[in-house]
Amino acid sequence: MDGSSIETEEEDSTFTNISLADDTEHSSRILYPRPKSLLPKMMNADMDAVDAENQVELEEKTRLINQVLELQHTLEDLSARVDAVKEENLKLKSENQVLGQYIENLMSASSVFQTTDTKSKRK
Repeated sequence: MDGSSIETEEEDSTFTNISLADDTEHSSRILYPRPKSLLPKMMNADMDAVDAENQVELEEKTRLINQVLELQHTLEDLSARVDAVKEENLKLKSENQVLGQYIENLMSASSVFQTTDTKSKRK
Protein backbone atom coordinates (compact mmCIF):
# COMPACT_ATOMS: atom_id res chain seq x y z
CA MET A 1 0.00 0.00 0.00
CA ASP A 2 1.20 3.48 -0.66
CA GLY A 3 1.29 6.12 2.10
CA SER A 4 -1.71 8.14 0.90
CA SER A 5 -4.23 5.30 0.88
CA ILE A 6 -7.00 4.83 3.43
CA GLU A 7 -6.72 1.60 5.38
CA THR A 8 -9.69 -0.79 5.53
CA GLU A 9 -11.48 -0.37 8.84
CA GLU A 10 -13.13 -2.98 10.97
CA GLU A 11 -16.92 -2.81 11.32
CA ASP A 12 -16.76 -2.48 15.11
CA SER A 13 -14.23 0.38 15.04
CA THR A 14 -15.47 3.89 15.70
CA PHE A 15 -12.41 5.53 14.20
CA THR A 16 -11.04 5.59 10.68
CA ASN A 17 -7.33 5.25 10.10
CA ILE A 18 -6.07 7.79 7.59
CA SER A 19 -2.44 7.74 6.48
CA LEU A 20 -0.61 11.01 6.11
CA ALA A 21 0.95 11.59 2.72
CA ASP A 22 4.34 12.50 4.23
CA ASP A 23 4.44 9.58 6.71
CA THR A 24 4.98 6.11 5.35
CA GLU A 25 5.18 4.42 8.73
CA HIS A 26 2.05 2.72 9.97
CA SER A 27 2.61 3.88 13.54
CA SER A 28 2.28 7.59 12.76
CA ARG A 29 -1.36 7.50 11.63
CA ILE A 30 -3.82 10.10 12.88
CA LEU A 31 -7.18 8.79 14.08
CA TYR A 32 -10.25 10.78 13.06
CA PRO A 33 -13.64 9.98 14.53
CA ARG A 34 -16.20 8.81 12.03
CA PRO A 35 -19.03 11.29 11.56
CA LYS A 36 -21.50 8.42 11.56
CA SER A 37 -20.50 7.35 15.09
CA LEU A 38 -22.77 9.99 16.67
CA LEU A 39 -25.73 8.98 14.56
CA PRO A 40 -26.45 5.68 16.37
CA LYS A 41 -26.35 7.44 19.75
CA MET A 42 -28.82 10.08 18.60
CA MET A 43 -30.91 7.43 16.96
CA ASN A 44 -30.92 5.38 20.17
CA ALA A 45 -32.49 8.28 22.08
CA ASP A 46 -35.01 8.77 19.31
CA MET A 47 -35.62 5.02 19.14
CA ASP A 48 -36.23 4.94 22.90
CA ALA A 49 -38.85 7.66 22.51
CA VAL A 50 -40.37 5.84 19.54
CA ASP A 51 -40.28 2.55 21.47
CA ALA A 52 -42.09 4.20 24.39
CA GLU A 53 -44.72 5.59 22.01
CA ASN A 54 -45.01 2.21 20.31
CA GLN A 55 -45.37 0.54 23.69
CA VAL A 56 -48.18 2.92 24.64
CA GLU A 57 -49.84 2.35 21.26
CA LEU A 58 -49.43 -1.40 21.62
CA GLU A 59 -50.98 -1.35 25.09
CA GLU A 60 -53.87 0.78 23.84
CA LYS A 61 -54.42 -1.55 20.88
CA THR A 62 -54.31 -4.57 23.17
CA ARG A 63 -56.82 -2.96 25.51
CA LEU A 64 -59.14 -2.12 22.63
CA ILE A 65 -58.84 -5.62 21.17
CA ASN A 66 -59.69 -7.14 24.54
CA GLN A 67 -62.64 -4.79 24.89
CA VAL A 68 -63.89 -5.70 21.40
CA LEU A 69 -63.55 -9.42 22.17
CA GLU A 70 -65.44 -8.97 25.43
CA LEU A 71 -68.19 -7.09 23.62
CA GLN A 72 -68.35 -9.82 20.97
CA HIS A 73 -68.78 -12.46 23.66
CA THR A 74 -71.47 -10.35 25.33
CA LEU A 75 -73.24 -9.97 21.99
CA GLU A 76 -73.06 -13.73 21.40
CA ASP A 77 -74.52 -14.36 24.86
CA LEU A 78 -77.32 -11.85 24.29
CA SER A 79 -78.06 -13.31 20.87
CA ALA A 80 -78.28 -16.81 22.36
CA ARG A 81 -80.56 -15.48 25.10
CA VAL A 82 -82.83 -13.80 22.50
CA ASP A 83 -83.05 -17.09 20.58
CA ALA A 84 -83.95 -18.96 23.77
CA VAL A 85 -86.64 -16.41 24.64
CA LYS A 86 -88.07 -16.64 21.11
CA GLU A 87 -88.31 -20.43 21.40
CA GLU A 88 -89.96 -20.15 24.82
CA ASN A 89 -92.39 -17.59 23.44
CA LEU A 90 -93.38 -19.91 20.56
CA LYS A 91 -93.92 -22.79 23.01
CA LEU A 92 -96.09 -20.62 25.24
CA LYS A 93 -98.15 -19.39 22.26
CA SER A 94 -98.71 -22.98 21.19
CA GLU A 95 -99.71 -23.98 24.73
CA ASN A 96 -102.08 -20.99 24.93
CA GLN A 97 -103.73 -22.05 21.69
CA VAL A 98 -104.19 -25.59 22.99
CA LEU A 99 -105.58 -24.31 26.31
CA GLY A 100 -107.86 -21.87 24.50
CA GLN A 101 -109.23 -24.66 22.31
CA TYR A 102 -109.66 -26.91 25.38
CA ILE A 103 -111.60 -24.19 27.23
CA GLU A 104 -113.83 -23.58 24.19
CA ASN A 105 -114.59 -27.32 24.01
CA LEU A 106 -115.42 -27.44 27.73
CA MET A 107 -117.65 -24.43 27.47
CA SER A 108 -119.51 -25.81 24.49
CA ALA A 109 -120.03 -29.15 26.22
CA SER A 110 -121.30 -27.61 29.47
CA SER A 111 -124.94 -26.58 29.83
CA VAL A 112 -123.99 -23.68 32.04
CA PHE A 113 -122.29 -21.95 29.14
CA GLN A 114 -124.93 -22.88 26.55
CA THR A 115 -126.54 -19.93 24.91
CA THR A 116 -130.20 -19.65 25.74
CA ASP A 117 -132.59 -18.93 22.98
CA THR A 118 -134.90 -16.39 24.60
CA LYS A 119 -136.99 -15.90 21.49
CA SER A 120 -138.06 -19.56 21.34
CA LYS A 121 -139.09 -19.55 25.03
CA ARG A 122 -141.21 -16.45 24.63
CA LYS A 123 -143.36 -17.89 21.94
